[in-house]
Amino acid sequence: MQIGLIGGIGPAAQDYYCRQLISLFAQAERSLDMTIVHADTPTLLANLAADRRTEQAELFAQLAERLDRAGAGLIGVTSIAGHFCRHEFAARSPLPVVDMIDAVAGDVAEHHYEKIGILGTRTVMESRFYGGLAGVDVIAPPGSALDDVHTAYVEMAKTGMATAAQRTIFHNAATHMINSAGAQAIMLGGTDLALAFGAETCPFPLIDCAAIHARAIFKKALG
Repeated sequence: MQIGLIGGIGPAAQDYYCRQLISLFAQAERSLDMTIVHADTPTLLANLAADRRTEQAELFAQLAERLDRAGAGLIGVTSIAGHFCRHEFAARSPLPVVDMIDAVAGDVAEHHYEKIGILGTRTVMESRFYGGLAGVDVIAPPGSALDDVHTAYVEMAKTGMATAAQRTIFHNAATHMINSAGAQAIMLGGTDLALAFGAETCPFPLIDCAAIHARAIFKKALG
């Protein structure tokens, strides 16, 4: 099945999804068929800040129609922020949408986490991942640290690169949630956070939402 991705919502995020899917299909010795359309980051962030779910869902639906005409059989949105209108988009999409939040919720449940910390945009952190994680205590960075994480994340997503200062902000917030707030793992609640964290070198468990989502897309594409 051909995969349709709505990309462009952070250059590093799109690249990360492509690399994940290429690797998964190569390991399975299957051919990857994929088409990517480009969404606009500033427009998404403006709609997210104003909670304009219907407007953003309509934009995604227009892109989904292009993917449908290109022969895609399913759609994945390569952005956690972009899932703020997930229900509205799913209702308008001409193709099945592989929902990241559902996929991540399943992974969290399998690991039996009771308390996790979250990093990402302000909306993702304050909504505790859009309220999609049942049965687990989701905590966000306290006070001004939440604003610092949001600002650093948005700038990183726009450029597709992580500076040393941005990495320090993310790691300090994550370390506080692990050591002082009792989090068992840190959720990378932004698809670009792989720029700042590595599962092999990180001293605490990571919940890589983008990688989990890519695996869910891969499995769906294989039927």
